[in-house]
Amino acid sequence: MSNDKQPHSAQTTGHAWDGDIQEFNNPLPRWWLWGFYATVVFAIVYWILYPAWPIGKTYTKGMFNNIEYTTAQGQHVVTHWNTRAVYEREMQFARQQQAGILKTLDQSSFDDIVKDPQKLGFAKSMAKVLFADNCQACHQAGGAGIVGRYPNLADDDWLWGGSFAQIENTIREGHTGMMPSFKTRLSRAQINAVSEYVLSLSGQASDTDLVKQGQAIFEGEGGCVACHTKAGTGNIAMGSANLTDQIWTIAKVASAKNPQEKRAAVYSVVENGVTRTMPTWKDRLSPTEIKVLALYVHELGGGK
Repeated sequence: MSNDKQPHSAQTTGHAWDGDIQEFNNPLPRWWLWGFYATVVFAIVYWILYPAWPIGKTYTKGMFNNIEYTTAQGQHVVTHWNTRAVYEREMQFARQQQAGILKTLDQSSFDDIVKDPQKLGFAKSMAKVLFADNCQACHQAGGAGIVGRYPNLADDDWLWGGSFAQIENTIREGHTGMMPSFKTRLSRAQINAVSEYVLSLSGQASDTDLVKQGQAIFEGEGGCVACHTKAGTGNIAMGSANLTDQIWTIAKVASAKNPQEKRAAVYSVVENGVTRTMPTWKDRLSPTEIKVLALYVHELGGGK
């Protein structure tokens, strides 16, 4: 008698195609079945605990306790547990924390803020957003500015002063800077000579004869010393530029390719004059927001 075991024959559904293609009827693995049953149980528990099923014009509210919070507009809300309510409650807590830190910043001096890493870190993170929302459109990202239109805040050249208090005052009150046009007061030759002298103040001139002529006009008939001083170092009280520091906020001297283009760039400013206005922000930003912005701008250019 043979002891060979009979081969196990696979079960099929009884369906067949083309005579020899059959569909097996293998049972699902037990681990898969238990996993499926677990998901069903989990779903039922979830439906009971959390808001889930619509019922007419409402829905099941879950079994968690109600949540209370106050919106940013001051509205007090009591509602069933839901992710929106959790978010609003967290935002309320964040606003309370922020208000506490802002109060501390408001009561701290600039020196105290700079010396405290926590205060300084919060002030910078807040000011970065304020700068992007309110200042970046003109002064560009990082305070780079646009030559001829908006001052560069990162070059350590401060027309109205670079101390914390001076920058804060500039943001709060705004400024209007004005240099008159000299096209009707000086001849073209005189403006050309003054331009050459202005370039010489920062070591850029090349025509010594024009420099001498320009200096006489600068200190005499042109009256330039009244704003820029005899040394050409400018006057913070008037917002007049320092002509000796090789930083050009109006004339496009830095991008000029030769001495003639540099002189033409300065000539244009002297001939046509300049009017620039920075608006006041005291009606749009709180005193604390202006304070942290002043700190941020001060750090951009190193301050003074």
